[in-house]
Amino acid sequence: MKKFILSIDQGTTSTRTIIFDEKFDIVGSDQLEFKQLFPKDGCVEHDPLEIFETVLKTSKATIKKAKLNVNQISGIGITNQRETVVVWNKETGEPIYNAIVWQDRRTVNYCKELAKKGLAKKIQKITGLVIDAYFSATKIKWVLDNIESSKKLLKDNKLLFGTIDCWLLWKLTEGRSYFTEATNASRTMLFDIKKNCWSEELLKIFGIPRSILPDVKDSSDDFGFTTLLGGEIPIGGIAGDQQAATIGQACFEPGSIKSTYGTGCFMLMNTGENIKISKNNLLTTIAYRINGKNTYALEGSIFIAGAAIQWLRDSLKIIKSAEETEKLYGQNDKTQQIYFVPAFVGLGAPYWDGEARGAIFGMTRNTGIADFVKAAIDSVAYQTKDLVLAMERDSGLSIKKLKVDGGMVKNEQFLQFLSNILISLCDRPKITETTALGAAYLAGLSLGLIKSTKDIEKKWQSEKVFKPKLHKKEVKYLYDGWLKAIKKISIKKNRNKN
Repeated sequence: MKKFILSIDQGTTSTRTIIFDEKFDIVGSDQLEFKQLFPKDGCVEHDPLEIFETVLKTSKATIKKAKLNVNQISGIGITNQRETVVVWNKETGEPIYNAIVWQDRRTVNYCKELAKKGLAKKIQKITGLVIDAYFSATKIKWVLDNIESSKKLLKDNKLLFGTIDCWLLWKLTEGRSYFTEATNASRTMLFDIKKNCWSEELLKIFGIPRSILPDVKDSSDDFGFTTLLGGEIPIGGIAGDQQAATIGQACFEPGSIKSTYGTGCFMLMNTGENIKISKNNLLTTIAYRINGKNTYALEGSIFIAGAAIQWLRDSLKIIKSAEETEKLYGQNDKTQQIYFVPAFVGLGAPYWDGEARGAIFGMTRNTGIADFVKAAIDSVAYQTKDLVLAMERDSGLSIKKLKVDGGMVKNEQFLQFLSNILISLCDRPKITETTALGAAYLAGLSLGLIKSTKDIEKKWQSEKVFKPKLHKKEVKYLYDGWLKAIKKISIKKNRNKN
């Protein structure tokens, strides 16, 4: 009987479930969006129960679309939006508050207090991360400090914390499995990435009890099983979405690099067994942990990529769907040079300016919808160049080729401009759903369907390579304009100037 793997890709704005066959070709998929909650400026939340419901619905729908029996599903892999925090009642399985999303900025002031105490170097040395509201630790503290029910539940030993992977695992196994895995743990700002354990020192600093944290497993491991889909199915692989994409892109050699374009944009460079602490405001993170051995990566994080297109659709309502953007991109007024800085929730790497807010520069009376669309898409390429330059300085390498994936890479005009502005090759794989693919590979390793990462490297296939077509002088002119726009909206730089 043929074997199939169900991969759950739980993202920031939607949940997608994909089934792969033994050759890791896609045989079925389903996707559902869920509500984005914005209770205050800079706050972003999700309903954890709604997220879980989308996981169940898309999983069942995908099995049905693929015309499979549940018994044909050999295993499950999970990949998830990282850093997002869920805190729940162990007894009832009910969250005590909405999930606080990685984009949320409510703890910016607390992060400033930590920095003023001189904790930046200590935290970076232990976790590889910079102090920022992006990560889980300050969000957990906010819940413990502000949600009254947490105090009694904590006293009664009924309180649990998890990132989305842990929450889904706990729900899928009906409370039997309470684990996270190394890549997700490494994004909490509580995990010692060298010692492979929760840092007692950081738990004390943040006032977070060890009792509410899950145990940490390898990325490919025995995570238990679920019976909620109609049969008993083992769960064999888990990784945060960007690390899963790194695996799906077969970036197993030190120096190999990928960039994923979803709600945000995330670039990872494999640095092998070496923990390389960035001097250019990048993050050091665990790329994956297999057989108890960590492989590390440098990462650059952009908060707003595809979310800029969603903003044009949902808030400005100047487009009806993301698919319209490719046609509109080429209809812009060529005499205008508009810069759109989508700092809706601050700026991520390499700026880490949580107070910065979005702006559009260069508008004229002739500026129209097509110009807005082009500026929004180009902003993602400019932000990618920010990351590439920082990564080149940290690694000492000149990046000649970038593997790309995610929803935005369907837009070939975006990829051509990206190649132009980076002055490098952009390589789009045959399967662009690399986050789901990476989770499936991890489950395949656990189940014995794949023997090693070498087998994954052999499976990777390029679909199309984009080559730069702009002269270096023109690239410099365009990018200099971007840097000027960044300076204008940077709260940090403007405050220091005054």
